Amino acid sequence: MTHARQQALEYAHQNRERFLDELKEFVAIPSISTSPEHAGDVERCAEWVANQLRSLGMDNVQIMPTGGHPVVYGEQLKAGKDAPTVLIYGHYDIQPVDPLELWTSDPFKGEVRSDYLYGRGSSDMKGQVIASLKAVESIVRTSGTGNLPVNVKWLIEGEEEIGSEHLGDFIKKHAKLLKADFCVNPDAGMINEDAPTITYGLRGLAYFEIRVYGPDHDLHSGLFGGTVHNPAQALAELIAGMHDKKGRITLPGFYKAVRKVGKAERADIARLPTTPKHFLKQTGAPALWGEPDYSPEERVSIRPTLEVNGLLSGFTGEGSKTVLPAWALAKISCRLVPDQDPETIHKCMVKYMKKHAPRTIKWEVKNLHNSGVAITEKDSVGVRAMAKGLEQVWGKRPLFKREGGSIGVVVQLQKHAGVESVLTGFGLPGDNMHSPNEKLHLPTWGRGIDAFINMFYNLGS
Repeated sequence: MTHARQQALEYAHQNRERFLDELKEFVAIPSISTSPEHAGDVERCAEWVANQLRSLGMDNVQIMPTGGHPVVYGEQLKAGKDAPTVLIYGHYDIQPVDPLELWTSDPFKGEVRSDYLYGRGSSDMKGQVIASLKAVESIVRTSGTGNLPVNVKWLIEGEEEIGSEHLGDFIKKHAKLLKADFCVNPDAGMINEDAPTITYGLRGLAYFEIRVYGPDHDLHSGLFGGTVHNPAQALAELIAGMHDKKGRITLPGFYKAVRKVGKAERADIARLPTTPKHFLKQTGAPALWGEPDYSPEERVSIRPTLEVNGLLSGFTGEGSKTVLPAWALAKISCRLVPDQDPETIHKCMVKYMKKHAPRTIKWEVKNLHNSGVAITEKDSVGVRAMAKGLEQVWGKRPLFKREGGSIGVVVQLQKHAGVESVLTGFGLPGDNMHSPNEKLHLPTWGRGIDAFINMFYNLGS
């Protein structure tokens, strides 16, 4: 191990308590992006992050407007043109704390109990932002600001928890400024504290609203039932037909573009400790469901899906009302995999409705939201450096997984700036992110700082 690397790691260990105190300061700012009454706190939090970057000797530190909450940017490019440039992503905004009465401590006090720091944003993702900041601090304080082994840029946004509404336009406008060899994004987390994890793929999303219309007003079901086709029944039948008996989706052409997954990748997925028992324990479901040729982990990562997210029709209040409703509505989302395209899936949905909807109803399909698929090559420079950094700390090869959900910034960086992301992080599934009593496992967090230090030096060498 190089002398500079060892010095940085020792600095990180010696200053762990101070790092924790600064994380508590960060957590104490109620930067709830969805609440207008906290707009001032969001601004204050952006300034706090900017001051952290300034204290590290970063250049060109700016709090940049977006049309919503601002982005904090900074850079240090003294490693030279031959050194890799790493864009470090994070978000400083947090979820609301409701219901407050379920918290066992003040969500903005940052209380340490056992090995955990409790507080809103401690895991998602203020703890992850601090881990990256303190890894860089450990290097610059021991080797000097001009001796970072890589060039770094920072993109810390304030709207992730409200869907990064303005970030796509920001990235498009500032694509040249954000150009980098890759982005490291610690917003993905680990499977458990002994399983360092790299996420190399995210599914895309196509989200629809389907409306079915029958009569031009609600009818008395006793007078008209049996002679007017009930829109709720028609919609239920249409939805039921969107899967076959083996759980495969029946929309015409739905699987046409799905990229085949090789044996090596499926073997990596099989290493993950997410067994059927794991899914049953996490969900409380009586049994699992899905395509029989794929494991539960494969079904939620490398296979596309179609899910009903909501249904509405007729009378849904207490008591009874014998009504034949005039309309019915369903919210349906499709998670997509390489090389599926959201617009193509919209066309598949329309084709299905044209083929199967009866003449007794009218219908429309609204395309509400699209998000593209993101995939990073597992043999890329960034992934190799991060994987080695994790292995140097945990003493084992990290697990590689695709995530079932979507992260907007990953797709936007890839689309608008040509920057792929390495997704990792040191949050755990039991951290209660978005829930009361959010917490961060401090030993894992400390090891994460060490892993980032190693990653930077691995890139530099």
